[in-house]
Amino acid sequence: MSRPRLNNKAARRLFLARHLLAGSPQGPASGAALLDVIHSLGFVQLDSINTVARAHDLILFARRPRYRPAALKRLYEKDRALFEHWTHDAAIIPMEFYPQWQLRRERDAAKLLRRWKDWQRHDFEAQLHSVLEQVRTEGPVTSSDVGRDEPRSSGGWWEWHPSKTALEYLWRSGALAVVGREGFRKRYDLTERVVPAPLHEPALSLNQTQTIDWCCDQALARLGFATPGELAAFWAHITPAEARGWCLAEHAAGRLEEIDIEGGDGSLRPAFARPDWATDPALHCEPPNRLRVLSPFDPALRDRKRAARLFGFDYRIEVFVPAAQRKFGYYVFPLLQGHRLVGRIDMKAFRDADELLVTALWPERGVRWGKLRQQALEAELQRLLPLAGVSQVSFADGWLRAAV
Repeated sequence: MSRPRLNNKAARRLFLARHLLAGSPQGPASGAALLDVIHSLGFVQLDSINTVARAHDLILFARRPRYRPAALKRLYEKDRALFEHWTHDAAIIPMEFYPQWQLRRERDAAKLLRRWKDWQRHDFEAQLHSVLEQVRTEGPVTSSDVGRDEPRSSGGWWEWHPSKTALEYLWRSGALAVVGREGFRKRYDLTERVVPAPLHEPALSLNQTQTIDWCCDQALARLGFATPGELAAFWAHITPAEARGWCLAEHAAGRLEEIDIEGGDGSLRPAFARPDWATDPALHCEPPNRLRVLSPFDPALRDRKRAARLFGFDYRIEVFVPAAQRKFGYYVFPLLQGHRLVGRIDMKAFRDADELLVTALWPERGVRWGKLRQQALEAELQRLLPLAGVSQVSFADGWLRAAV
């Protein structure tokens, strides 16, 4: 018996709707309204690179152009409505989800103890008690406040002195919480002074089965359809095998349906969806034709393989690629218009010169870069200027490149 089929255009619509990219980007962007956006996305990845704006700021701006970084800082550091931990990378997460991270903290405690000993090649365990007592006595600290008498390496950010490693370990395993950042440097405090007591009490912690159920159910709600591997990767708490077990049990109980998703090239790939997927209004909702600049770390693009299948958009961030070997550029931004990824743009904010300089733009194959699309780009870049901290846009000679 053949499976039900979701055509590519409808699949894109549903996927973009789940990532808050199918409606008009408008509305309030602070306080409870901003928290609602983050809750709907599940989390927002943090990243320090600031060629135009930091990843978390651009992710939120793409959905609410009235957003400004101060609103996120207030939610995080003053209102304590968010906490910071890891999904697939460092992220800010609604505080109400804190109990669901207990399994992650337990697994990190065991995994990192082994891994970091081999990685850093020092005995950071010997510093755990003293670092914890220092935080208890002094209050919030950064990595530069601990281990002041320990030798500092000039090898790079990945080479940590023992007390910095201890600090990170205490955070990842749950004894400490991050209360904010100075620049991009984390400040840590005791968890009981940061996370509301009802959320970090042991009685509220979920067992492994409950965590797997929450992770898969909530990931599917934010993806619309997914394979077990995609469900496992969403929060990065659980294994693909655990997600597959959940899918099979839900499918057997009639709470999941297996359907075929049509890719951008016409190929079919099975995925799981809730049984009411065919009545979702998003399947018939055409996204606005407004052009949006997306962060390379936008949740809609985090899974590069999924983006390639669904949108035919093959993207690789080239930050760690030697300059001579880059195909596009150091930090190139995808461009979304309607339900299509129409190109990628290399640009940077030169704040001393007060300009956003577009170095290159590559349309996707089959996309004509005509007058109307250029007007849409220029309008979006103008909207982006306040977030980038500059007041004008300029284009380098030869900026419009051949389609890729």
